[in-house]
Amino acid sequence: MSQRTRVAALLSAAVLAMSGISAITAMSAQAAAGCTVDYAITNQWNPGFGANVTVTNLGDPVSSWTVGWTFPSGQKVTQAWNADVTQSGSAVTARNVAWNGAVRTGGTASFGFNGTWSGSNAVPTQFTLNGVACTGSTTGTPTPTTSPTQSPTPTPTQTTTPPPPTGTTPVAINGQLRVCGVNLCNQYGKPIQLRGVSTHGLQWFAKCYNTASLDTLANDWKADVLRIAMYVNEDGYVTDPAGFTSRVNSLVDQAEQRGMYSIIDFHTLTPGDPNVNLENAKTFFRNVASRNAAKKNVIYEIANEPNGVSWEQIRTYANQVIPIIRAADPDAVILVGTRGWSSLGVSNGSTSAEIVANPLAFSNIMYTFHFYAASHLDNYRNEVRNAASKLPLFVSEWGTTSATGGGTVDLASSTTWLDLLDSLKISHVNWTYSDANESSAAFRAGTCSGSSYGTSQLSQSGQFVRSRIVTADSFPTG
Repeated sequence: MSQRTRVAALLSAAVLAMSGISAITAMSAQAAAGCTVDYAITNQWNPGFGANVTVTNLGDPVSSWTVGWTFPSGQKVTQAWNADVTQSGSAVTARNVAWNGAVRTGGTASFGFNGTWSGSNAVPTQFTLNGVACTGSTTGTPTPTTSPTQSPTPTPTQTTTPPPPTGTTPVAINGQLRVCGVNLCNQYGKPIQLRGVSTHGLQWFAKCYNTASLDTLANDWKADVLRIAMYVNEDGYVTDPAGFTSRVNSLVDQAEQRGMYSIIDFHTLTPGDPNVNLENAKTFFRNVASRNAAKKNVIYEIANEPNGVSWEQIRTYANQVIPIIRAADPDAVILVGTRGWSSLGVSNGSTSAEIVANPLAFSNIMYTFHFYAASHLDNYRNEVRNAASKLPLFVSEWGTTSATGGGTVDLASSTTWLDLLDSLKISHVNWTYSDANESSAAFRAGTCSGSSYGTSQLSQSGQFVRSRIVTADSFPTG
């Protein structure tokens, strides 16, 4: 049985002890100077465990880093990633690898490891960054204890208290997003839900994304997020890498200008193994992450719908792509596709248990789930209910129709789905904001050849989706 436990660790925090797979009480804290460390036990078995470490630099920018801590007796690192880790006795030293040494003030560096333990698996609390102790006063409050089968939802560690929002757009209110526990949270550490739409393939429907249509999306639909679906194959990125990268960046800018979040979607579909396009993914995400690192409205989706592959193959891909993004943009939320066309494995006869047992060892990541209301019914909904208490989920694609994107618009199942997502505060993005000749498209065929994107141009699906997005958001700031 696995356990995912997140602990914010500071020099001045009290030691948090854990024996076997017993419950933990976690402390979230602020540091006055130096750094903060988020030490997360992501998995545990007897006699081993996996952990992820995220260091936030509160001092001057650094070009390289060394993180040190002292393990309680009986713990030993056996394997590490995204850092070179050595151990002498109980003293552990983790040094950056070639690509992730630079950390700006307020930036983060993350790495993970597997280890063994005997006796008790106590959590270390004394950390240093480049020899400087992570010092500061503890101002957080303990989160509730959790059972071995449920992930905790800790209060996020924050280095400063953000000022009140100065605007009314989703980005103005929420600022830089992060993952806290199983939720997507805003700059105030409050769980939020984003609601929006996805483009269709940019190679086919570029004319649908112009000033008028994007103004309609932001001002009339009141959408929070635009997913930019950049197909990799199928006449997409591989035919013109520079051109498609430029189109994506332009839409990121246009979403930002309207106060919307943007999801940069590396839309892998055929072939279904994302590792086939690993080098393309590295190049693409290195470029877009470097270019957009200073923006607060960017979310990265590294693989649309993996299919015909195992969760371990997806993990292998993610473990190579995520560090590329983190090296340039250490704070952004990253979405990771799941097995069976991002169905948490259900469409392949599996479940989310394989992810819970072997999660990715990075902070600020969420796992994607896709559904089409006429095809994916109660067994899929039940899996989402089950997984939502254990994994941070983001529905980065859903449709009102069958999985083909066509057929009858199933408003009853769509309503049941969105009511469920609302109750769980899971963000969702509809397929598609386009005039494709399919019933899942928001606009009537031919709309994008004109200049009007009003309600008279909406399809049955578009009318329903708009009605669910346009209702007032709940973005807590206090």
